[in-house]
Amino acid sequence: MSEQERNKEAVRKFFREIWCEHDESAIDRYVAEDAAGNDPDFGIGRESFRRQWKKWLIGFPDICLTVEELVAEGDTVVSRWTLTGTHTGPYLGVAPTGKKVKVSGMSLDHLKDGVVIAGCDGWDALGFRQQIGLVPTDPKD
Repeated sequence: MSEQERNKEAVRKFFREIWCEHDESAIDRYVAEDAAGNDPDFGIGRESFRRQWKKWLIGFPDICLTVEELVAEGDTVVSRWTLTGTHTGPYLGVAPTGKKVKVSGMSLDHLKDGVVIAGCDGWDALGFRQQIGLVPTDPKD
């Protein structure tokens, strides 16, 4: 198996085990202790990631980030994914709404030995916030 295929498989497992199966121990397997990213909410490092992940699980106990497409070159994997979940717990100061959410996103991750050491995510954060009622869908509201 090539380095690219091994890295793609690690990213598939990262999303499935952490974000769909909610296996906390997978964080230790797939996120470097000092992992860096562009999302200040997730901060720097594995434990910061774990804290934010737990907040997501409280707000969306059925959350799943499903990988739609992967592209890899060397130690870099780009994934296109879809986040789904039901807002049944508090999140971002918003009381549970019971609403189902669905948003798209992409991640660009750098791996070393199958572990994410750095990443950059882009996703429809505005659409997500609109779906849970944090931001009005019509600016005139």
